[in-house]
Amino acid sequence: MPGENLTRDEARERAALLSVDGYEVSLDLRSATGGTGGAGADGGDGAVGPRTFRSVTTLRFRCAEPGASSFADLIAPSVTAVSLNGRDLDPGEVFDGSRILLEDLAADNELVVDAQCAYSRTGEGMHRFVDPEDGEVYCYTQYEPADARRVFANFEQPDLKAPYRFEVRAPEGWTVWSNGVGELTDGVWRFAETKPISTYITCVVAGPYHYVTDTYERELPDGTRLEIPLGAMCRKGLVPHFDADDVFLVTKQGLDFFHDHVDYPYPFGKYDQAFVPEYNLGAMENPGLVTFREEFIFRGKVTQASYEARANVILHEMAHMWFGDLVTMEWWDDLWLKESFADFMGAFSLVGATRFTDGWITFANRRKAWAYRADQLPSTHPITADIRDLQDAKLNFDGITYAKGASVLKQLVAYVGQDAFLEGARRYFKRHAYGNTRLGDLLSVLEETSGRDMAAWTRSWLQTAGVNSLTPQVLLRADGRVEELAVVQEAAESHPELRPHRVAVGLYRRTGDGALERYARAEADVEGARTVVAELAGAEAPELVLVNDDDLTYCKIRFDETSLATLRAHLGALTDPLARALCWSALWNMTRDALLPAREFVGLVLRFGGRESDIGVLQMLHAWAESALVHYAAPAWRETGGRLLAEGARRELEAAAPGSEQQLAWARFFARSAGAPGDFQLLQELLSGTVTVDGLDVDQELRWVFLEPLAAHGFADEKALAEELARDDTASGKRHQVRCLAARPSAEVKAQAWERVVESDELSNALVEATIAGFAQPSQRELLAPYTEKYFAVIERVWSERSIQIGMDVVRGLFPALQDPQATLDTTDAWLAAHEDAAPALRRLVLEARDDLARALRGQACDAAAG
Repeated sequence: MPGENLTRDEARERAALLSVDGYEVSLDLRSATGGTGGAGADGGDGAVGPRTFRSVTTLRFRCAEPGASSFADLIAPSVTAVSLNGRDLDPGEVFDGSRILLEDLAADNELVVDAQCAYSRTGEGMHRFVDPEDGEVYCYTQYEPADARRVFANFEQPDLKAPYRFEVRAPEGWTVWSNGVGELTDGVWRFAETKPISTYITCVVAGPYHYVTDTYERELPDGTRLEIPLGAMCRKGLVPHFDADDVFLVTKQGLDFFHDHVDYPYPFGKYDQAFVPEYNLGAMENPGLVTFREEFIFRGKVTQASYEARANVILHEMAHMWFGDLVTMEWWDDLWLKESFADFMGAFSLVGATRFTDGWITFANRRKAWAYRADQLPSTHPITADIRDLQDAKLNFDGITYAKGASVLKQLVAYVGQDAFLEGARRYFKRHAYGNTRLGDLLSVLEETSGRDMAAWTRSWLQTAGVNSLTPQVLLRADGRVEELAVVQEAAESHPELRPHRVAVGLYRRTGDGALERYARAEADVEGARTVVAELAGAEAPELVLVNDDDLTYCKIRFDETSLATLRAHLGALTDPLARALCWSALWNMTRDALLPAREFVGLVLRFGGRESDIGVLQMLHAWAESALVHYAAPAWRETGGRLLAEGARRELEAAAPGSEQQLAWARFFARSAGAPGDFQLLQELLSGTVTVDGLDVDQELRWVFLEPLAAHGFADEKALAEELARDDTASGKRHQVRCLAARPSAEVKAQAWERVVESDELSNALVEATIAGFAQPSQRELLAPYTEKYFAVIERVWSERSIQIGMDVVRGLFPALQDPQATLDTTDAWLAAHEDAAPALRRLVLEARDDLARALRGQACDAAAG
């Protein structure tokens, strides 16, 4: 990986020297089918090696300093020929495996590179997937931030935009898609030239995909008619589950929303959406051809939270057509200019245009939880980050760039006003269409439209790291009314910035029927260490004060003692679902911060979770309760806590309305909580059908959910899992089986899983992920103990030898978080001290895992003290 890195300084130097006129890229994917791979399958020379395809790139570009030298990017097993301005160059002299040296450049240049590029099994570059169900082969590309160079020679940086013409030769019977409209002529798929775009959002999808079409139509303000061809595709095996109509519905609603609000017609012609196998991300915003992980096609019954999540991702990627594709950041420092905006606009359009009108609840409860965690890690960074190279860029697709950035934009909308914000966006698109921008370009239009000085806001919110805590202070008069209500702001010692917050403060009391409802609300600008909210003086004494009511700002909410006591007794009585979600989020943050014992959080979930009406919040509570037990509960209480969770989940499962989403959510949580013989007996009976729960459909996906804990506790052996795979002999079934196989409680099983992931590259990215997920079982701490030393012995080698995606999966997924925490912490510190010169991105991952472990230890101490 280090040899494939590109620094910011190198990119800036190249951008100052070169400008690109266009690419012509010819790919021959006929080698994707047949044979066993390797050069022999492609070139007939009998050589052993990766399966490859031919890639011929013609790149036309200008040089500001004739006679200067530069380089093009390419990662390929071999290069057949290189020609620069008609001169044949020796590939052995100019190509080092990741770069092509370009010397003595002219003012106008033409580079032609003929290479053998490798198909990927890691989801990076041209990924090749063989469907175990029918043997069909499917290909797609995934590039962000810098993997287009695995498919064709280029200048791999976002500010060297250019138009592209692709042509692809494919196996007979395949269809090929790219960013532009394609046509098959004489056995070659040729695609219309794209608008100027960055390398990382070019795309090719090829294979026997099932393809469905529709059309979006709209009359524009100038009276012209906009017509956008729509397409959606998936593997043949997923056709019975493919609800393309709902995908198209959300797509059309989103296109309406964005055309209403951004005043810039969709600029990329068609709009295809491909659901592809073994995808590393949620989705990718390739203009005209968005790619998604195929898990968004649901093979079994799921809750509305899953449909909402899919709709949000569809709209997030659509927002990128403007925020990121039409206008792109110059370098990854300003990644937030696309990801923060897409995350915010995804939620904004979800609520404004679709059936998911409670999307801000999910944003407050789920997305912000991701941000709060990331912003308290030692690797936290300002939203406008310092991205030194591509490895930094890869790791900065994180909770800061996405969820904190989106939260800050929500605060910005409250600060400048929605109309000024949207008008600023409109001017930004028109001013910088098909160009590249920095932070200042956006701020200048917002200053124009809002009349506000953005400098102070920018310094506080975009250029500093860390999350503030806001706590109410209530002084009461003798008559019981509020004398003074103030908001106290605190910051971590490591990140002391006290930011300006526009907040709403809500006062809540119980009504005659016991409901906990808001009776007073005031908005205020919180600045500095203490701010008095004068409007609330004289109000009746509150039982609950909710700072950041309506979730206007980005902060950790704290409670005064009266409010905390009210939540302990009456959390389920809060009638407003957003207020309830905010309280749950605040209580979880308190648990993570060792201010609330884990057993108390688990107790609150068991007491009030069954009354939670928002299914997304309920599923988040299940995940948090599980994490509280595994990581933050005192070891001596874990067995008791696990029994309580399983018993509570079973009660709620039996009490839930038949066929309801709550019933399904509690069934899944019961399976994950199972720990007693009776729990496993019930799961076995549900699988065999000897016992049923009225309304609960134990479909194939739920069967695998039940099988994993059975496998992890020794109640489902290899034969049982093979029989289940025979029932579900699909790619999805194989992933489930691999995860369950690795979950079995055997030293031999763990050793085999470790070997397949760490010492071999035989597994695809999806199966690496599944194996790691099965390997680390909380109930198997003793079995995992030997792997602490092994982990630290191999991670530097893994990082240097494997692709960055697999390296991240291994370093994060196999960190020994479930072993003796203090011993692991000491070992981690020793490794960090001895490896100060390790790759910065690798050290960052280890530091993040170390911080999570130290936080868990503080939580365990807090919980033990409560015992």
